[in-house]
Amino acid sequence: MNALPGEKYSMKKISVSLSGHQTSLSLEHEFIDALHEIAHEINKPVAKIIDEIDEKRTIGTNLSSAVRIYVLKYYRK
Repeated sequence: MNALPGEKYSMKKISVSLSGHQTSLSLEHEFIDALHEIAHEINKPVAKIIDEIDEKRTIGTNLSSAVRIYVLKYYRK
């Protein structure tokens, strides 16, 4: 699907437990769908993937942004 100039994407909040505390992140539906596809392909729970992204992200990097970059890198490989 090609994005159209000015096209708006709907956001969805998802809640996860990271290192024992609840947090939520907002992602476009397309990224949530992609994250679920990746989890299925690598046989790992979405929460575990997000936890690993959280552990590896640079301090100051927004978790939602880090998840988007993870998804982008996964599909570019």
